[in-house]
Amino acid sequence: MDNVNQAEFWQQRYQSDSIGWDMGEVSPPLKAYIDQLPESAKDQAILVPGAGNAYEVGYLHEQGFTNVTLVDFAPAPIADFAERYPSFPSEQLICADFFELSPERYQFDWVLEQTFFCAINPQRRNEYVQQMENLLKPKGKLVGVLFNRDFGNTHPPFGGDIEEYKRRFETHFDIEIMEPCYNSHPARQGSELFIKLQAQ
Repeated sequence: MDNVNQAEFWQQRYQSDSIGWDMGEVSPPLKAYIDQLPESAKDQAILVPGAGNAYEVGYLHEQGFTNVTLVDFAPAPIADFAERYPSFPSEQLICADFFELSPERYQFDWVLEQTFFCAINPQRRNEYVQQMENLLKPKGKLVGVLFNRDFGNTHPPFGGDIEEYKRRFETHFDIEIMEPCYNSHPARQGSELFIKLQAQ
C-alpha cells in the first residue's frame, strides 16, 4: 500500500493505461454543481488535487473559470491535459505532492474533490483533512464526491462510509451536505456521497 505515496506508482498506472477508475468524462454530480455556480464564481481560486485526466478542470476552463489550479503527483496526465487544452495557463498546472503544497503560497476559495481522497493511503486521511483546511481560505469550501462503499484496503480505490467521513471531517469543517448522490455516473450508482464542507 505504501507505493501509492510514490509518484512513480501513479506515473506507471497512466503510462500502462491501468486507470480503471477513469470515467472518461466529467463526473455528473460535479458538472451539476459547476453548472449552478454564479458568474461571480468564475474568478475564484479553485484547486483540483490528484486531478488525473482532469475532465472537471477542462470543463471549468471551457465554462470560463480563470483561476483553476490542477495538481497531480504524476507528470503523464498533466502533460496530456496540457496537450488537450493548450490555452490553459501552464503556471496553473502543478506537478507536486498535494501534502507538500505550501499554505503560505497557495490559498483557495474552494477545492473540488474527485477520486483523490480514495487514492491516498487511508492512514493519511486525517492528514488530508488538515491539509485541506490549511489550503482553504477562511470559510472556504471542499466540494465533491466520496465513495460510500468498501473496496477492501489492499490497493486503490480505498473506500469508506458516511460515519467515518463525518468523524474525520467534523473536527475541521462544518458539514453542509454529505448525502448519497442522486445523479452519479451509471458505473457508480449507489456508491457515491456528495459533500459540501466549509472550513471552520
